[in-house]
Amino acid sequence: MAQNGSEGALVSGVAGRYALALFELARDERQVDDVSQNLDRFESLFNESDDLRRLVKSPAYSAEQQEAAIDAILSKAGIAGLAANFIKLAASNRRLFALPDMIRGYREKVRESKGIVHAEVRVAEKPSDALIKDIEQTLREVAGSEIQLDLKVDPSLIGGLVVKIGSRMVDASLRTKLNGIRLAMHAAH
Repeated sequence: MAQNGSEGALVSGVAGRYALALFELARDERQVDDVSQNLDRFESLFNESDDLRRLVKSPAYSAEQQEAAIDAILSKAGIAGLAANFIKLAASNRRLFALPDMIRGYREKVRESKGIVHAEVRVAEKPSDALIKDIEQTLREVAGSEIQLDLKVDPSLIGGLVVKIGSRMVDASLRTKLNGIRLAMHAAH
């Protein structure tokens, strides 16, 4: 659940190159899932800590300060192996600011290699577990493959849902329908 941009958006540039390099190394070392788990752990820390987000995003810290802080954080969190080395490399190369996009890019490569399609579903309120299973099943049938469901609650939708699979989007939210009615009524005047 990346904070920056859409999970399905293509990761390019520096972040894309780093993500691809990490994925290829993890695949060659047969550690794709281990790296994923460690990156997930780091991303959870990142999302929960204002201090860590500042450290990652601020150019005010020197490379040495970032490296020392990252090393301490990784040790304390028990993040090791390829993922830890990758995060340390990003710090030493002054690329920590791109780390969230690198992690997103790595996830895209993993999904692509496993034939998993990312589906984002936004709903007005959290649905029941049974309804979530129905949504997953329907999306699997539509996508013709396994899916990774990213469910987000967005009360501004009022009701209904918005589904995004890859570049396809279906907006069946009440907010959009009401806006359409509003536009039609303005056009009628």
